[in-house]
Amino acid sequence: MKIQGVWLPVITPFINDEIDLESFRHLIDFYIPKGISGIIANGTTGESPVLSETEFEALAYKTVEYTNNRVPAFLGVGGNYTKEVVHKIKIAEKAGIQGILSVSPYYNRPDQRGIYEHFKMISENTSLPIILYNIPYRTGRNMENDTIFRLSELENIVGIKDASGNITQSLDLLANRPDNFSILTGEDNLFLTSLAHGADGGILASSHIYTEKFMEIYYLMLDNNHLHALQIWNQLSRIIPLLFKEPNPAPLKYILQQQGLIQSGELRLPLVEISTNLKKEINQAMEFQFQNTRSGELITSSFN
Repeated sequence: MKIQGVWLPVITPFINDEIDLESFRHLIDFYIPKGISGIIANGTTGESPVLSETEFEALAYKTVEYTNNRVPAFLGVGGNYTKEVVHKIKIAEKAGIQGILSVSPYYNRPDQRGIYEHFKMISENTSLPIILYNIPYRTGRNMENDTIFRLSELENIVGIKDASGNITQSLDLLANRPDNFSILTGEDNLFLTSLAHGADGGILASSHIYTEKFMEIYYLMLDNNHLHALQIWNQLSRIIPLLFKEPNPAPLKYILQQQGLIQSGELRLPLVEISTNLKKEINQAMEFQFQNTRSGELITSSFN
């Protein structure tokens, strides 16, 4: 499976401290027609740390049911206890999930040998395609490029979500990319830059907003139409920093509720709703207009 394009790490909507499956289905039905390349449930944006195993299993089955083979359905399955990760992958397999996104172990901070052995054991215990996820500012330990290169040699480790936070490391990874190995950025604000250096796409929380624009930029870059892509990006990039100004996915849930895509912006502790000041900033930022330079059409976001 070639992993490319713009993948949506979809939020998990809650209402009255339960997963809001009605809103979850609505989100999937809303984003697939917008051209999204794949859906990843139970990622960090999906508040994976606060889901019970029962909820994890339900979300796996519902993701498969709701996507209904229209796009690939992947699941975030990661952790810092390798045996438990393997156990959860077996649940995902039974549900019919088509692949997993697995974050590098966090908190216990293994060295590069431990990271390699962790993913090697996962790889040996599933036939599902695995996307590695390197995000050291969450895990406390960077997955070095040499480790990524070694892991890419394992048959079912097919790509990486790169959120290393180190542009030098990211560019080196792209410049020396292994054959048949997908590199997708997880740094939303580096989407255009990553594509310009040969990335296969992005797994982007911010693609919940103006999804078509992310897709348009992706295809424009494939066509080597960098100037047009930059024009769109310069407008789109205004909103991205606000989506991470307070902990993700709280800003996204605020926007999605305001747009009527979910019933509630509810989060689970320790996350809380965004501040009044950020709400005001988002309201103002979402009022700008996109200029479609090909057709001359003016696309306006009416947010309030």
